[in-house]
Amino acid sequence: MKALSTRLKKYGLRYDDLYDPIYDLDIKEALSRLPHEIVDALQRLKRAMDLSMKHEYLPDSLQAMQTPFRSYLQMKKERAERESLGALPLYQRTIP
Repeated sequence: MKALSTRLKKYGLRYDDLYDPIYDLDIKEALSRLPHEIVDALQRLKRAMDLSMKHEYLPDSLQAMQTPFRSYLQMKKERAERESLGALPLYQRTIP
């Protein structure tokens, strides 16, 4: 985990940024519920791609401020709780 944390910090990413909302509808639903200011995943991904293309990393001062495992998605936990209570799904799940 430490190696993964170090890699994510170098590019300024969070672990939740790595989930693809196209293939996981739970992630898509969770992202649609959150305010854009909280997520900002698109901005972090753009910055990470830019740094990667330049073969650079974030400055050490910015890496120290990164929190790669601070999660902003709760959908998986919510889905498991709903299933344990026998509730119906929130939306129709289909593969895109």
